[in-house]
Amino acid sequence: MANKNTICLWYDGTALDAARFYAATFPNSAVGAVMRAPGEYPSGKEGDVLTVEFTVAGIPCVGLNGGPAFKHNEAFSFQIATDDQAETDRLWNAIVGNGGQESACGWCKDKWGVSWQITPRALLAAVSDSDRAAAKRAFEAMMTMKKIDIAAIERRGGAEAMFARRTCQGPRSGRWRAALRICTVLLCRTLCFPRRLLFSRTSFQILLTPAPCLNHTGMSSHRKRISLDKLKF
Repeated sequence: MANKNTICLWYDGTALDAARFYAATFPNSAVGAVMRAPGEYPSGKEGDVLTVEFTVAGIPCVGLNGGPAFKHNEAFSFQIATDDQAETDRLWNAIVGNGGQESACGWCKDKWGVSWQITPRALLAAVSDSDRAAAKRAFEAMMTMKKIDIAAIERRGGAEAMFARRTCQGPRSGRWRAALRICTVLLCRTLCFPRRLLFSRTSFQILLTPAPCLNHTGMSSHRKRISLDKLKF
């Protein structure tokens, strides 16, 4: 054991089976040295597998066959970052399909009771979005899931956030800024005063009242419609 720090996991005689499963399931994983007991001990006899060295996604571990005295729980878990839905599905299905158990929010247990967080990188990005409203929506979506559905997270978080930004930009967007500049030029050239602006997603209308018509007898007006589709940027 050359590592300065190694995770030690307690098993009830099944450390070698667990290590072989992890090595076959997770990338950058392997089974290392197997040590057999040199004599009798409380939960086994001479020659039984006592410890198994293995790595899980590059993390050094040792499995100890210590007997039935202690059980795994969620206080300790491995968090495995996945790059896409295919990898998420593969790891989740491998664990759950091999006698494991689904939990919530991307958590599951293997058949030996060890907890795993199968966590897409897209989920971490969504719940830490600088747009806190988008992050909240992604987080709320995650809270309803067992296995993480990346597409659903992105729909609730990123996609909805993008839609919200686009629909809320209004006059701040490039096309609307150009439209308002044209509106200002028209007002200056005609010496008119704006009475009302009518905006839509594709055009705006401005109701103009010519200055000479502002008198005590009443007001006449004309309306000009400008299509935003014809504006060039």
